[in-house]
Amino acid sequence: MRALPFYKMHGLGNDFVVVDARHVPVELDAGQMRRIADRHRGVGFDQLVRISQALDADARIEFFNSDGTRAGACGNGTRCAARLLFDECPGRTLRLRVGERLLEAERLADGRIAVTMGEPLLDWRDVPVAVPCDTVEMPLDFEDLPHPAGVSMGNPHGVFFVEDLERVEIARVGPLLERHPFFPDRANIGFAQLLGPETIRLRVWERGAGLTLACGSGACAALVSAVRRGLVRERARVLLDGGGELEITWRPGGPVTMTGPAALSFEGVLSAELLDR
Repeated sequence: MRALPFYKMHGLGNDFVVVDARHVPVELDAGQMRRIADRHRGVGFDQLVRISQALDADARIEFFNSDGTRAGACGNGTRCAARLLFDECPGRTLRLRVGERLLEAERLADGRIAVTMGEPLLDWRDVPVAVPCDTVEMPLDFEDLPHPAGVSMGNPHGVFFVEDLERVEIARVGPLLERHPFFPDRANIGFAQLLGPETIRLRVWERGAGLTLACGSGACAALVSAVRRGLVRERARVLLDGGGELEITWRPGGPVTMTGPAALSFEGVLSAELLDR
């Protein structure tokens, strides 16, 4: 395989390798993705982002986890892809095709990117979970954790509201819950702590990627779940492990809006030696 140019980007520490396939097709198999994701022998990433052409949008955005599996959605990765497209062709808005969703992105005056992420899916069949239930509080009993909420933002999320995040052994329970039979497609597992009426602290064990410094779709799922439980109104700051925050807004019946930064770390070239190894 030929050498492949890439961008290394991050959203609040959630990091990405971004490849542009709009003019030259880029097809990577799971083994190649795992080699690129290796932080010692490759480049390292939480997700790989592929930008390609779309008939009904400015671009199509696809996401792949560090284990080589496909990710249905990625809020931070969407902002990073939008940042590249805005840098290339300055404007105020973009339309992005992500799976079955058509998202809108806007570059704000302060440089942050706002993305309308679409409506959350709240039916148990859409999350999905294995048991018919009200996804506001689902009947999953696991150790001493409270019952989680369930949301799909184009990818499945289980959200546990806890009193003290520091007491949760996320590295231990995260992978067990990700693959719990309750979540037939596996799930992103969020642990949220309410710090005030407009502030949520969040840590997420991401499906196929593990514990990351930030998860945009997880922040959306946490806000939606908090609104449904009456814990916050329709807007909150979500504080993440990367040291930054996302602003999430949702009014029931409408789309979720996520606003935050997107940073370009460097540009490089993936060698044919790495890709063909």
